[in-house]
Amino acid sequence: MRSMLEGIRVIDFTTTVAGPGCTFFLCDLGAEVIKVEKPGLGDEARLFPPYKGNQSASFAALNRGKKGITIDLKKPEGVSLFKELIFKSDVLVENFRPGVLERLGLCYEKLKKLTRNW
Repeated sequence: MRSMLEGIRVIDFTTTVAGPGCTFFLCDLGAEVIKVEKPGLGDEARLFPPYKGNQSASFAALNRGKKGITIDLKKPEGVSLFKELIFKSDVLVENFRPGVLERLGLCYEKLKKLTRNW
């Protein structure tokens, strides 16, 4: 049986619980979800207990089934790679404070010009 969101690619540019929880459900419904994390620590949820060994069980549960990539959006190569992912995707989910994506030059108005689907 075909999944409801099969063939849909989602960029998960979220942190902590609410955003990853949203994309967790999209993944469960069959979407291909690619989690984008910053270099270094990545998503702060990696620090949330409980732990299994040295890994956060909370982080693992909220991000199971997703693909992952680390992108440094403070470097031009990182911005270019992120834009390429956006072009090849159907949905972007982000949960940053207002203005963060604008400061990175990645606001909705600019990104929708890059896409074939939005």
